Amino acid sequence: MTGPTATVAEPADWPEIVDLRTRVFVHEQGVPPEIEQDDRDAAAVHALSRDATGRVVATGRLLLGDGGRASIGRMATDAGARGSGHGAAVLAELHRQAVARGVTELELHAQLSARGFYDRAGYEPVGEEYLEAGIAHVTMRRRLP
Repeated sequence: MTGPTATVAEPADWPEIVDLRTRVFVHEQGVPPEIEQDDRDAAAVHALSRDATGRVVATGRLLLGDGGRASIGRMATDAGARGSGHGAAVLAELHRQAVARGVTELELHAQLSARGFYDRAGYEPVGEEYLEAGIAHVTMRRRLP
């Protein structure tokens, strides 16, 4: 049996991505809605994973930078799907998309509650903990092949 998979999101997927991010970030975590979506969403590569019913249960975005660097953000997994591999599938797809675009280093701002998830994916913490949107975070980086 294979685990969950992820794909690059299409424009038609956007309403489902917004719905998931709103549930996770705004309703569950209390992030102000006016900062949850930003103008970088339009230029980002978004990935998503669907459950057996076809519902989007995990998403994340890749923002390309300069000099072979990029950042990953807005990683969200539906509460009922956490621990089932959907988030890992999204992260793996974002890594594939980064490599295909010549990215050699990724950075992300990990919520402390998700740090172990990113540790297992090969990320290392950089610097001190800080608050972002009222939630404790740590910056993490990973080199890509």
